[in-house]
Amino acid sequence: MRSSVPPGRRKQPTMNDVAAAADVSIFTVSAVLNGTATVSDELRARVTAAIKQTGYKRNILARGLKTGVTRTIGLTVGDINNPFYTEVVSVIQQVLHRAGYAVMLCCNDRDVELQAEQIELLKNRMVDGLIISPTGDDETLRGILSDTTLPIVLIDRIMDGFDCDSVVLDNRAAVMEATRYLLALGHRRIGFISGKLDSYTGRERLAGYFAALDDAGIEREPNLARLGNYREENAYAAAIELLTGPKPPTAIFSSNNLMVIGVMRALRDLGLKCPDNVSVTGIDDFPWADVFHPQLTTVAQPVRVIGEQAANLLLRRLTDGAEEPPRHIVLKGRMIIRESCAPAPS
Repeated sequence: MRSSVPPGRRKQPTMNDVAAAADVSIFTVSAVLNGTATVSDELRARVTAAIKQTGYKRNILARGLKTGVTRTIGLTVGDINNPFYTEVVSVIQQVLHRAGYAVMLCCNDRDVELQAEQIELLKNRMVDGLIISPTGDDETLRGILSDTTLPIVLIDRIMDGFDCDSVVLDNRAAVMEATRYLLALGHRRIGFISGKLDSYTGRERLAGYFAALDDAGIEREPNLARLGNYREENAYAAAIELLTGPKPPTAIFSSNNLMVIGVMRALRDLGLKCPDNVSVTGIDDFPWADVFHPQLTTVAQPVRVIGEQAANLLLRRLTDGAEEPPRHIVLKGRMIIRESCAPAPS
């Protein structure tokens, strides 16, 4: 009879193999693995030795079909290359690992259609819960999640009309603080490079910028606010447009760390100096912010706290909090003043 195992692929050991190696019944092996019955120390030792001998690994998905629990959490983010997400993912994995859960990570590169495919994939893989940093149009994502009973935690962004646990920065207050700092330095023409405006975060950060101007009695100039889409290349193009216009700004606020890099590249290519000609600030601290030249003034997010709170909210849902109303945690940013901002040029 021809083997059904493809050439070059070793057949995975089964519980039957373990039972044969230990010279016990398959029911004894199951009892040792699942703790479903009392087994003598001698039999337990034989089964344990046989597991090591055969190299048997438990099929988590197969067990999940029986129990409905896979001890796996789905996590999807927009851009794993962004240091913010890299650290958040790392912290979430640490917390969940300590609780006995594995993490299945998906990165959608801010593609709404890919995000939908990945969430369906995670649901089909029978994850026990989802942690999502939403990408794109809220209506699309609401439709994807409306038919699931899985516990869900949103990080970084929330969605109008979809109520679940969430952990976010107080984006409006963070931008207002940074904009007021620039105003206190005498800047009156402050450029703003926003993220995607079909996201909660993008809208809130733009609202914070306008609110700070309104409070200071400074007229809004729509041409000073440009779309950067949270990407370095888009921010570079937006900064070039701002700085080569008839009335360029004396300061620029960037809505995330990657866009700050695009702004700095634009200054360099235009022969402008920061902060002598243009002050620069933004949201998100990152490992090299204090080795920039000049060192970057920014509003730091409490990244580790975001990851810890998100993981703990989901764990609570999976244990004794299934019927509790959703919890919404809003965290404060921290202004870090370094060298990239100076008084407005005369």
